[in-house]
Amino acid sequence: MQELPIVTKEKSRTKKPDWLRVRLPTGEDYRRVRRLVDEYKLNTICQSGNCPNMGECWGAGTATFMILGDVCTRSCSFCAVKTGRPPEYDEDEPRRVAEAIRLMEVKHAVITSVNRDELKDRGAEIWYQTVVQVKEQSPTTTIETLIPDVRANWAALDRMIDGGQEVVSHNMETVRSLYKKVRPQAKYDRSLEQIQRTKDQGKRTKSGFMVGLGETTEEVIEILQDLHKHGCDVVTIGQYLQPTKMHLAVEEFVHPDTFALYKEEGLKMGIDFVESGPLVRSSYHAERHL
Repeated sequence: MQELPIVTKEKSRTKKPDWLRVRLPTGEDYRRVRRLVDEYKLNTICQSGNCPNMGECWGAGTATFMILGDVCTRSCSFCAVKTGRPPEYDEDEPRRVAEAIRLMEVKHAVITSVNRDELKDRGAEIWYQTVVQVKEQSPTTTIETLIPDVRANWAALDRMIDGGQEVVSHNMETVRSLYKKVRPQAKYDRSLEQIQRTKDQGKRTKSGFMVGLGETTEEVIEILQDLHKHGCDVVTIGQYLQPTKMHLAVEEFVHPDTFALYKEEGLKMGIDFVESGPLVRSSYHAERHL
């Protein structure tokens, strides 16, 4: 195995390196997507998560839709999405998402959601109806659903993934040792089990995690091995960026060469597709692995 550079737990630099520069949103396609998102009163993780690729993706006519509101019941220390007690969900949301996707003429749609731990079914019925209605209105559109942790409600998981989507994603977000710090309401092994159960249902599986939070090289290799062992077909690896001063600080800006080596190691293990780079996010270039 090629020797990997050691990732140390150093304090972050105040200035972002050149490889993290992004273009500002511009162009008619960007404006068209923004118009439709506003007109149909839709939430996107692009906006709620402060995604650095929003300009590129919206400029290409694509967006990642976030259903079940924009308030999450979890308080993950890396995430820019609002935390609190969500209001009642909108039962008409599946129709509006499906209509927007049809009007955008999206070839590959990505849908995600906040955590709705207060709901008995974790929002599974809205998930199911959204996928079904997108398929009804846009039968040639492929769908990737990035679903939250169902807290071992496996009946809810089955309903979430039964609408006909081609890819089901669930993000690990970080290595095992950092879970209590980064995802205090989640469990590393439970998320792996959710991926395995999804694979057992015959779905193409996907997961993603961040680096630059203080993990070591060995821990990155370990999470790649765990994902492979639990049936994960596609993995995304990206640089953590601190959304506000209230969130975890960046421990290191990982060099692109290290991302390239992580990709190489993942592919050597037998993972089908690895997207690895500083600006990579869960839905970035999501259509490529189909």
